[in-house]
Amino acid sequence: MKPYPINPDRNRPWNELPELPLAPSCYETVEVLTQLVATRAALGRLQGRSAVIPNQGLLINTISLQEAKASSAIENIFTTDDELYKAYSEQAVTTVADSATKEVLRYREALWHGHTYLQRQADFDLDYFTEVYRQITEATDGLRPPTAQVYIRQGGSGPNAGKTVYTPPRGKGVLEAKLGNLLQFMNDDAAYPLDPVLKMAIGHYQFEAIHPFRDGNGRTGRVFNINYLTQKGLLDYPILYLSRYIMDHKADYYACLAGVSQRGDWTAWLRYMLRAVEETSHLTYHKINDLMAAKDAILEALLKETDIDRPESLVNSIFTQPFTKVKHLTDARLYAENTARKYLNQLVDMQILGKKVIGGHHYYLNLELHRILGE
Repeated sequence: MKPYPINPDRNRPWNELPELPLAPSCYETVEVLTQLVATRAALGRLQGRSAVIPNQGLLINTISLQEAKASSAIENIFTTDDELYKAYSEQAVTTVADSATKEVLRYREALWHGHTYLQRQADFDLDYFTEVYRQITEATDGLRPPTAQVYIRQGGSGPNAGKTVYTPPRGKGVLEAKLGNLLQFMNDDAAYPLDPVLKMAIGHYQFEAIHPFRDGNGRTGRVFNINYLTQKGLLDYPILYLSRYIMDHKADYYACLAGVSQRGDWTAWLRYMLRAVEETSHLTYHKINDLMAAKDAILEALLKETDIDRPESLVNSIFTQPFTKVKHLTDARLYAENTARKYLNQLVDMQILGKKVIGGHHYYLNLELHRILGE
């Protein structure tokens, strides 16, 4: 079996990037297949746990928000939890002043936009990638033109900072052809019957190597990862906290990507991505358990110690997002304004919520939810 072709010149566009599928020798190794077994078990446990939660908003709005924050941090886009939660509670990205927070919220919207896009249409296509990219970056263009001189350069401040480590393909029709091959591979399970998690890892590398847009390729590729797992039924919702692992092992992420193009080392890349899914499946599973335990404990306290009307609905509301406002409860027609304020202040007295006044507006922070998400 021929070895995987490598990129001979990092400063020249790699138009010879091999098409998919890979030769089986690239992934049918003991190391990869052993890791795949552990990964699928962890992912299956997460899916089983999340599927039986009655309040899916607890996962949809909280864990995906943390995924958005971590994925953006990989690209050196940082925001604080408080700033992010406050901005999200306003429910309108366009009103957010802080640019980093706005980018994180756009990522979360792109994650859900991709999810709903695939509910309308079974297969991935070029419009999927373009819409996710535009949602993330607020751009209006599409694939980068052949004239765009895009290079991937070494970051940091060391002696190799700024040095070209990879030059993605370019040329008339090149990106369209490379993406067409990727889409065929990802969509056609009859012709390419690989395990979906393994296919996701291969597809992620290929997308990043094609690097089809001027900007936002890393974030678009990470949205693609999670949307693919949900599209294949391995998760009901895009709640896997996958970017947390990549952020914690950022140097290895880029080294393993480079290892494929420079040495044909698919084993290291695939093991990295499979470990990322396994570990973040465990992390997300335990966060769900902690959130549900906190929610149940607070509901029990309200039932025993208060005469709050519809306590279960109130608890569901304060666990839907970290910051709650009186307006959230009145808009949901749960309580009248004075009653909503009274109940929220009562929870402050019970040390369940923390009250913050920011810019003259009152926010109520779910202290347990904030703690669990921040761990």
